[in-house]
Amino acid sequence: MIESAGADRRLLVAFGVGAAIAVAAWIFAFLQLWQTSVPSDLSLPHLDPSQFFTQEQLDRGASYQAFLRIDALLALIAQLVALGIYAVKGPAFVRESAAGRIGTGMLLGMLGLAFVWIAQLPFGLAELWWERGHDVSSQGYVSWLITYFLTAGGEFLFISLAMLIVMALAGVWRRAWWLAAAPALVAVLLAFGFVQPYLIPDQHPVHDPAIAADAQRLAAAEGIPGTPVRVQDTHNLGGSPNAEATGLGPTQRVILWDTLLQKFPRPEVQAVLAHEFAHLSRHHLWKGFGFMVLLGLPIALIVALLTRRRGGLYEPTSVPLAIFIVAALLFVTLPLQTAFTRRLETEADWVALNTTHAPGAMTSLFERLGRLSKAEPDPPGWDQFLFGDHPSVMQRLEMAKAWREHNPAH
Repeated sequence: MIESAGADRRLLVAFGVGAAIAVAAWIFAFLQLWQTSVPSDLSLPHLDPSQFFTQEQLDRGASYQAFLRIDALLALIAQLVALGIYAVKGPAFVRESAAGRIGTGMLLGMLGLAFVWIAQLPFGLAELWWERGHDVSSQGYVSWLITYFLTAGGEFLFISLAMLIVMALAGVWRRAWWLAAAPALVAVLLAFGFVQPYLIPDQHPVHDPAIAADAQRLAAAEGIPGTPVRVQDTHNLGGSPNAEATGLGPTQRVILWDTLLQKFPRPEVQAVLAHEFAHLSRHHLWKGFGFMVLLGLPIALIVALLTRRRGGLYEPTSVPLAIFIVAALLFVTLPLQTAFTRRLETEADWVALNTTHAPGAMTSLFERLGRLSKAEPDPPGWDQFLFGDHPSVMQRLEMAKAWREHNPAH
């Protein structure tokens, strides 16, 4: 009896030490991803939005964005409510399935996504209606619905593959499946990230020789010479001009929207190019995948613990509950997700300023973007905390001024 108690204590101590090491490793990895090249002592000056925007523009932006942020918040709540109902009612669908354990789990996963799709559809249409009414978007409702449907199709495929992986792992390791699930799912996302540039439609090379030369020079200056730049025809989609860095390794590239080249002068396009190249040169896409792993591991562990009463994810009846838990945890951790992305965007702005030495172009760029998108330059704190995956317009203008103060020679 004494020996048994001693063995239990040693097992408990070993478990505690292992857990402490795992937590310490998680924190260390997170801090490594959190680091950026922005000076830690950088202090942004306070600028008044009225220096850059008229009172009419500020009022219009506040009114326009107020509707969108409430719409986005209601869409999230509708998603959680729909999945909460599905978590309770979903197991009843198992009796109707003859697809086997894994097949039934995949079907339940797709059915859960369908609930989300239906719940969020009205809010997506409301957003488009609001954008069309304010001349921010000219996209038609039919075109939007087709895009929404195609996006849902891609999500259906990912959910199906995710359920296949998770339930197969649960069949091998009933309780430890979560250790392999998060890396396995991120591997799937990595594969998607690798091929994503080839899935973006209507791309063509940069036709303007001056912009093409700027792209080559800026890519070389940021240590990624030869990085391809493409233009995507988006003038029929509406929305504010944009750009993106996409792809991994040999597939990485920068994509400029044609509306950006049509509406912005060359110095501002240079600032956009330098910003997007910074995402690639600072390995932001890889950091994003690393962050997914760190976020996915504790989420998978919590799912494993909370679904045990239903047999864990070995049993299809646990799938609706698991989907609800994941959605709820992603909502709870949304401020952390947006803060992480915001740091990467802030670093990309800083690197772009160091590359172009043109704070004036950066300033005029974000002034113009703010007007075109009817942004609220200084949004409420709760909105930036919850949804702000980019710095606010005023924070970006303040960074340009802070860079100028740090580099008076320029």
